[in-house]
Amino acid sequence: MAKVVVGMTMSLDGFVNDRHGSVARLYPDLAALGKTEILQEAMANTGAVVMGRRAYEMASGDFTGYEFQVPIFVVTHHAPKEVARGGNARLSFAFVGDVGSAIQRAKQAAGVRDVTVVGGASTVQQCISSGLVDELHVGIVPVLFGDGLRLFENLGGRQPQLETIKVMQSPGRTDLKLRVVK
Repeated sequence: MAKVVVGMTMSLDGFVNDRHGSVARLYPDLAALGKTEILQEAMANTGAVVMGRRAYEMASGDFTGYEFQVPIFVVTHHAPKEVARGGNARLSFAFVGDVGSAIQRAKQAAGVRDVTVVGGASTVQQCISSGLVDELHVGIVPVLFGDGLRLFENLGGRQPQLETIKVMQSPGRTDLKLRVVK
C-alpha cells in the first residue's frame, strides 16, 4: 500500500510563505530545484498527489511542465469551472471535499507508489493532525521571513514523533527526510 509523504519547503525560521503570502524567496531557481536529489526521488516514487486549492491555483491553469504527471487530488469545497491543462494522459484532476477522502482516493490511484502531499500549509497540517502522514520531506532554505505562515502550527495538539531518515545538501537548500513514528 502507498505511503503518504508530505513535501514542503520552508524558511530557516519555519515559514512556508512570507507576510505577503509570497513563496518567491523559497524557490529562487526552479531549474536547480528540479535537479535536487529529494525532488528526483519524489518524482520517481510518486503515484498520486494531494494538494490544496491554493497550491492548485498557483499553476494558473497550466500543469504541462509540472514535475508530477500523475493523478492529482485537490482538497476543496468548490471545484473550479475550468480544469487545468496537463502534460500527459496520466495527469488527471479530482476535486475532493476533505483531506481524508483525498488521501484515500490518492492511495487507490497510486497503488504501491507514494502519495505526495505538496501543500499548502493547511492541507499539510490537516494530514499531520489526522495521523495520515508516514514521512515528512522538508526543504529548508537559508532565508529568514520573520513573519508569515508557519508550517508546523495548527496541528490540533498532535505533535508526531519523528525519526531522521536522511539529510541532503543541495545548492541553496538542505533537505530532510523524516519518518513519522507510529
